[in-house]
Amino acid sequence: MAKYIFVTGGVTSSLGKGIIAASLAKLLQARGFKVTIQKFDPYINVDPGTLNPYEHGECYVTEDGAETDLDLGHYERYLNIYTSQLNNVTTGRIYQTVINKERAGEFLGKTVQVVPHITDEIKSRMLKLGQDNAYDIVITEIGGTVGDIESLPFIEAVRQLQWELPDEDLVVVHLTLIPYLRAAKELKTKPTQHSVKMMSETGVHPDIIVCRTEEPLNNDIKRKIALFCNVKQDAVIEAMDASTIYEVPLLMLREKLDVICLRKLGVTIFPEPELEKWKLFLDKLKYPKSKVTIGLIGKYIELQDAYKSILESFIHAGAMNETKVQIVNVHSEFITPENVADKLSGLDGLLVAPGFGHRGIEGKITAVQYARENGLPFFGICLGMQMAVIEFARNVLGLKDAHSTEMKEDTPHPVINMMEEQKQVTMKGGTMRLGAYPCVIREGSMAHRIYETTEISERHRHRYEFNNAYLEQFEAAGMMATGRNPETGLVEIMEIPSHPYFIGVQYHPELKSTVENPAPLFVKFVLAVKRYNEQKGQLIGSVLATSTKGTA
Repeated sequence: MAKYIFVTGGVTSSLGKGIIAASLAKLLQARGFKVTIQKFDPYINVDPGTLNPYEHGECYVTEDGAETDLDLGHYERYLNIYTSQLNNVTTGRIYQTVINKERAGEFLGKTVQVVPHITDEIKSRMLKLGQDNAYDIVITEIGGTVGDIESLPFIEAVRQLQWELPDEDLVVVHLTLIPYLRAAKELKTKPTQHSVKMMSETGVHPDIIVCRTEEPLNNDIKRKIALFCNVKQDAVIEAMDASTIYEVPLLMLREKLDVICLRKLGVTIFPEPELEKWKLFLDKLKYPKSKVTIGLIGKYIELQDAYKSILESFIHAGAMNETKVQIVNVHSEFITPENVADKLSGLDGLLVAPGFGHRGIEGKITAVQYARENGLPFFGICLGMQMAVIEFARNVLGLKDAHSTEMKEDTPHPVINMMEEQKQVTMKGGTMRLGAYPCVIREGSMAHRIYETTEISERHRHRYEFNNAYLEQFEAAGMMATGRNPETGLVEIMEIPSHPYFIGVQYHPELKSTVENPAPLFVKFVLAVKRYNEQKGQLIGSVLATSTKGTA
């Protein structure tokens, strides 16, 4: 039977429960255990697929097409394994399931209540991943903060499991905050005490307390937290702010979080962790040999979590190239033909990000035109590829009114059109083209050189596609479709061979990038950007040398 670790949060949100859960999972995996992580979110949406990125950050898509919380991206990036529909559960999904059962008469006429019907469904989902012997340990992150009304059924479910399962099969890790008052120059434990007290009042008693802090915790503070929160002193874990989230597993290793968890789970014999690859990655990340600047053209740049997987993919690719990738956020809504040169000057490469809706579209198209005409390395993802197609149609093919029917239904040149199977869809949630689909790549193309194979599988999230009625015109003018779905003919990759580096993809390569296996498109894009930066530096050096000679 699998063993279960629950990670809860207190005091405030955004403390990093997902990072702590993923770091603990990484350490346990490094010690040879088969581990998975799941996220239980307390919001009533069935999934985050219909949420605006400003509300909840990016929507992460799994291999099997589930629209999930962005924390599942952390799980996959750390563990280098796929998650699935089972790894993310929301209050909305729980209630939807229970109500469907009630409508089907499965409760034999009984009154349906939060306890036991809702909590029974929650417990069933919590235990499901551990029931087929695929995993030794299942880590469950409970979203929200202890004390939230929305979280109460989940906490109650954990209480019941704490009572039902043997003591050595379940551990509760509570992440909390130890604020530092600079005026008093003092760390304060009272918020943590109140958080644990509130949790204990629900009947759940944490076994381990992980304390986020800006300053080190001395033994006196750890002893005080242990005394008032009813845990052993060695179960009070310091979680100092780190320079990168990928350092957290090593910090938790130093604090022995994984060892304490294993001992509480009754596991006393385990090997030393194998973390050489992880440490090598961190060395490359911390000590780069060069630096490049890439512009991220987006419409949700005020919230970094809106592009979380893209930013992490650049970290992976940067480390692979031993290059620090500095991202400059450029809001597409404020790019115009008049200011585009100023806004994009100094960049070594340009990525046009995914998105939905008409806001900021013209700015993205203008940015693509600048990159194409000035030989600036370009990478477009999903909507970014579609904007590259529209720009090429307008400014190269001469189709001045070319557009996507998503933004302009009556465009005379719908170079981007709604997919045929999407035209009858009326429900918004979970109905896009989602999950992994195959793609066949043309031999000899840039995409072929990048992937070093002709058959790939990547994840998707879209309703609109390249209109194949225009394909002949595009290829005759120099923009080639070098990747297509073998079953439907859907164009997956567009590139311009005559450009130093210009490629757009309909899928989301960032969703499969991990520390151990960085996404090839990001790795080669950073390499192209690095070469562009070096050539630019050589050109500037040559000009300066000529100028100096002239002065002499």
